[in-house]
Amino acid sequence: MEEREERENTITQEKQEDEDKNKEQQNIQTSMAEKEKCAMVPPEEENGREKGMEAGEIKKETELEEEGKPGLSRSGPGLQTSFIQSPDLFGYVGIEAVLDQMKCKTMKAGFEFNIMVVGQSGLGKSTLINTLFKSRVSRKSCTPNYEEKISKTVKLHAVSHVIEEKGVKMKLTVIDTPGFGDQINNVNCWDPIVKYVNDQYEKYLIEELNVHRKKRIPDSRVHCCIHFLPATGHRLRPIDVEFMKRLGKIVSIVPVIAKADTLTVEERQEFKEKIRQDLLANGICVYPQREYDEDPEERILNDRIRESIPFAVVGANREHQVNGNSVLGRKTKWGIIEVENVEHCEFANLRDLLIRSHLQDLKDVTHNIHYETYRVQRLNASNMNFSELVLSTWQLENGADKCETESQL
Repeated sequence: MEEREERENTITQEKQEDEDKNKEQQNIQTSMAEKEKCAMVPPEEENGREKGMEAGEIKKETELEEEGKPGLSRSGPGLQTSFIQSPDLFGYVGIEAVLDQMKCKTMKAGFEFNIMVVGQSGLGKSTLINTLFKSRVSRKSCTPNYEEKISKTVKLHAVSHVIEEKGVKMKLTVIDTPGFGDQINNVNCWDPIVKYVNDQYEKYLIEELNVHRKKRIPDSRVHCCIHFLPATGHRLRPIDVEFMKRLGKIVSIVPVIAKADTLTVEERQEFKEKIRQDLLANGICVYPQREYDEDPEERILNDRIRESIPFAVVGANREHQVNGNSVLGRKTKWGIIEVENVEHCEFANLRDLLIRSHLQDLKDVTHNIHYETYRVQRLNASNMNFSELVLSTWQLENGADKCETESQL
């Protein structure tokens, strides 16, 4: 009997121990689950619950967090766009080949660049343009039996050239403005220039609005205007201020100090500082404008350019030997002024801006900013009656006061 009682007691104790162990395991699992729930709830949501935040608000916050996650964005109702980078791809797709395709198309079709030069006679406009493109592209250089004479009025002459370098074709159009600033009375001498710029915008707008548009619209819009300032050492002249005030709103202006070798280094720096002060005081916008900078890297590059404006330049068509090397420059009694030497002048900086670093940006600013502004104003003003468009087209084709010639280099 005693043995039976001992066995029963032992069995009962074992059952109680098993029940206690099960309870402990359940408590541990419950606490673990609660901890996981607490870890999954963000602190913002927890605070919202403590403050009595509604369930709908918590749901909105969760959706916003999901939208902010890298690699996932919502472009519209029921539409999600994910961003997949190279490490996440299973293999090579070939998307980068699009750049080669674009390059081949551009090289076949070529591109256009239209540049206007403005300044009084004798400032070396033709020489500088020839130096920029290493060829005779100015009106004076390509006109046979050219005779220098002061025009009674401002007339615009456009000369076009097709330049090819390493398989890339560029149709360069140089618009000259003889007669600007050469008269005793220069009142409103900028009006023909403003009219020419707006006429080119009108031509492009008419082509865009045609029912049967051309596959590629000819672009005669002025992409850049180089304004030549005489190296007086004083401040900006009233005619320069008025001209840049009006033109700066419709075209990208790059001011340059012509024949800068007539100034010493100290005089040049002092003159540049005075010009920058006058530009700021008169609210004149010159290229590149600060408000058009798209990213920090571009802003850093453009800040350096803005610090150098206006560029003090020297032009030359002749080569001279310097230390056994042929260099473009001007020979004087004191030595040779090397055009492409940054210690002698800032021609290299101007060339880099116009051709090597900002040529496409100049075209983009012309199309997206200046032309777009003109287009909006024009459409709002006239509501674009098509009979009016036909009339303006006829006027542009028959009444333009300019000369155009073309050549191929």
